[in-house]
Amino acid sequence: MAQQQQRQGFTLEYPQHLAFFDQYADAQRAVDYLSDQKFPVENIMIVGTDLKQVERVTGRMTWGKAAGYGAATGAWFGLLLGLIVGIFAEPGDWLPIVLSAILFGLVFGVIWGLIGYAFTGGRRDFTSVTQVVATRYELLVEHKLLADGQRVLAGLHNPAVQGSAAQSPQAPQAAPQTPEAQQPPPQAPPAQPGA
Repeated sequence: MAQQQQRQGFTLEYPQHLAFFDQYADAQRAVDYLSDQKFPVENIMIVGTDLKQVERVTGRMTWGKAAGYGAATGAWFGLLLGLIVGIFAEPGDWLPIVLSAILFGLVFGVIWGLIGYAFTGGRRDFTSVTQVVATRYELLVEHKLLADGQRVLAGLHNPAVQGSAAQSPQAPQAAPQTPEAQQPPPQAPPAQPGA
């Protein structure tokens, strides 16, 4: 049974829409509330929808930064390679092998970073980080638990929604008619000829 659940991964048998949220924290709060009410939350999924890619520009790319990023990457690669080769070396040769691998990786990384930056031709003179984010979050629940989930989730108190529902304007009622208001307005006397 456990293996079957692992194979299913992120799927539900017959998922049904339970609620939409604009923020992930609100969706998380709703699931937490359902859990507090002893609802079987293992039958719920939070699905991010309306995905968009966000690229945050972190700074300007220069020759110095390109060399620095290349040096850091090369040094890490050299360290990894030096440690692997150092495992098979004599005990006294281990440190010189690791240090020389770091040095070679650093030099190679600087050269490679500068070549890569030169090939951009100035078309991308900035650094950035990219992330895919959702703009809306949907709660899905197994079809057999949909009614229970809606009932329990309706108990989640949201003062802003309750306040606006309590203060919703009603249709204006007509003022009661008084006897004076029911009579037609007085008409002007007919005009006299020659006046």
